Amino acid sequence: MDTRPMRADARRNYERLITTARTAFMEHGTGASLDDIAKRAGVGSGTLYRHFPTRDALLHAVLRDRIEGLLAHADELLSEPAPDPDTEALNAQAALDRWLRTYLTGADTPRGTSTVIIEAMSAEWADTGLGAATAAICDALGRLLNRAQRAGAVHTEIDPCDLLRLTNAIGAAAERTTDPGAYADRMLALLFDGLRTR
Repeated sequence: MDTRPMRADARRNYERLITTARTAFMEHGTGASLDDIAKRAGVGSGTLYRHFPTRDALLHAVLRDRIEGLLAHADELLSEPAPDPDTEALNAQAALDRWLRTYLTGADTPRGTSTVIIEAMSAEWADTGLGAATAAICDALGRLLNRAQRAGAVHTEIDPCDLLRLTNAIGAAAERTTDPGAYADRMLALLFDGLRTR
């Protein structure tokens, strides 16, 4: 692997491609034409593929800030001062709920991302950037879920990767409605109801 720093012109092309791809993915979803992205960025397709050999590598670069924000948000929720033991179940459940809502309500997330994340959870994606990012997201969700399970707030048999798949399935379905936010809120309320212990 080449670890040499990029030349200034290569760095400019790299950043321009990410900026252009972010716009194109927001306009047309994750299936936006890569050749069109290269053209709009003012570079050749060869330059795009040198920086991003696959669509998923480009999508990972576009989503990197969002993914890092989600991981940081999980850390913040888990590092909040220990509450009164009598309210730990409520606090752990609220932290899990808040993170899942944040996960689904990213206004800067391109249409189709939920479906791509579900795909990236499969074993054949393990060695890709997006696969590694998805594993990190699942781990962060797992820590929030484990806290809620230890507090007795949610069922212990729930697996974090299954929960992530369910959440992304809600996201994928919401994209096909006239009011994605309202739909996601309704489905998350049903999901939370099913997660809670009685």
